[in-house]
Amino acid sequence: MSVDHIYQLISIILYMVAMLFIGWYAFRRTVNLTDYMLGGRSLGPAVTALSAGAADMSGWLLMGLPGAIYAAGLVEAWIAIGLTIGAYLNWLFVAPRLRVYTQVSNDSITIPSYLENRLKDTSRILRIASGIIILIFFTFYVSSGMVAGGVFFESSFGLPYHTGLIIVSIVVIAYTLFGGFLAVSYTDFVQGLIMFLALILVPVFGIFLTGGFSETAESIRAVDPTRLSLIQGASFIGVISAAAWGLGYFGQPHIIVRFMAIKSVKETKEARRIGISWMALSLIGAIATALIGIAYFQQNPDVTITDPEAVFIELGQIIFHPFIAGIMLAAILAAVMSTISSQLIVTSSALIEDLYKAVIKVDATDKRYVFLGRMSVLFVSVVAMLFAWTKTNTILKLVSFAWAGFGASFGPIIILSLYWRKITNKGALAGMVVGAITVIIWGNVEALTGTLYEIVPGFLLNLIVTVLVSLMTYKEDKEITEEFDETLRLLKKERA
Repeated sequence: MSVDHIYQLISIILYMVAMLFIGWYAFRRTVNLTDYMLGGRSLGPAVTALSAGAADMSGWLLMGLPGAIYAAGLVEAWIAIGLTIGAYLNWLFVAPRLRVYTQVSNDSITIPSYLENRLKDTSRILRIASGIIILIFFTFYVSSGMVAGGVFFESSFGLPYHTGLIIVSIVVIAYTLFGGFLAVSYTDFVQGLIMFLALILVPVFGIFLTGGFSETAESIRAVDPTRLSLIQGASFIGVISAAAWGLGYFGQPHIIVRFMAIKSVKETKEARRIGISWMALSLIGAIATALIGIAYFQQNPDVTITDPEAVFIELGQIIFHPFIAGIMLAAILAAVMSTISSQLIVTSSALIEDLYKAVIKVDATDKRYVFLGRMSVLFVSVVAMLFAWTKTNTILKLVSFAWAGFGASFGPIIILSLYWRKITNKGALAGMVVGAITVIIWGNVEALTGTLYEIVPGFLLNLIVTVLVSLMTYKEDKEITEEFDETLRLLKKERA
């Protein structure tokens, strides 16, 4: 191992030790099941905002997006535009109401339990179906993150894939298992800061390497003038498909659960400002990194890059001292680990709160449920590791439509449950199933996937089916009406 690699490895080790320390700190603050699953609804606006952002973006922000821009130009930025708009609307319309409604409706601490309590589904089918969807999709989702961690150590330090997989898995499992939601949120906050700083520093220092803005632009035009255009090479359907990624935000359990955990409605406004600022600047930094990469490698033809998705890593190692470059690498690891941990805690809550308690119906102490929650984190992690042990395209392909799956399954239901009095449990269940099935079928038929992103038909069909079935099955429920009115009253009071 070279001296440069040793410096970088020291940075990675320091980062991992810091994550474990945060996990230990959160462990000492975790007393009951609400603490473990929802942090006792005590998160401040900054932690809520950055943890939601870090849980959302994953390695796509530092590798996927820069790689796409580097290879094809600004036309690939429509996904970033769609995500920013979707995230803003999610913070604006979902966050305040979900925070209040989940507390009014029997102090719900998971999305499935909220849907059951909000719609008074005594059959528990809605809750169980929601829990199963979360459990299945997130188990594979977690395994894909573990694959990314193994590949990271393999490509960055030459370690065997399985060694990297085990290192990442052990650290994430440790702080998630013991510290629960608080550990996940605090580590995500730190990881969000690392990602943000890395995406700002690389383009800021990189622009000096390429001679400033005008020379950078000229070098990009020398490679391909269309690289600086948002519309050249884009089709109308292509733009719609890319921008439609923003629809996914309304139904991502690991993101909207943060809205339920913030201290108060008042703080959602500040959290929105922090979160969208972080997101916009990070996305701009990722795009700028790719553009500077195009210019730098055009100006230095003797320096080659084999993988477009490695443009952030390559520039970081060229610009900075190996120790600082190691922090850049830690930013990628942070992006991967923050998403894994967020998905683990939501999967754990689905397994215990929404399946175990709903199906088995065993009365137990909070201490017992916290223990079961930790064991479910371990169980899901082991299963995910088994899936990740062999690098297969099947897992990685599932992730490509998992975002659409959650968005189309839960998104319309969440919005309607917060804003429409007449949504029913039968309507929600029918819409959720239709949305999920549409995404699965559409996402696996190449002729359909190549025309339109599967979240669009899945989301729209869910919305239509939920409304139609709800209108056919609606009967006024006094308790539902009272809770809806109480939510509006508390919203008005807190905002005043």
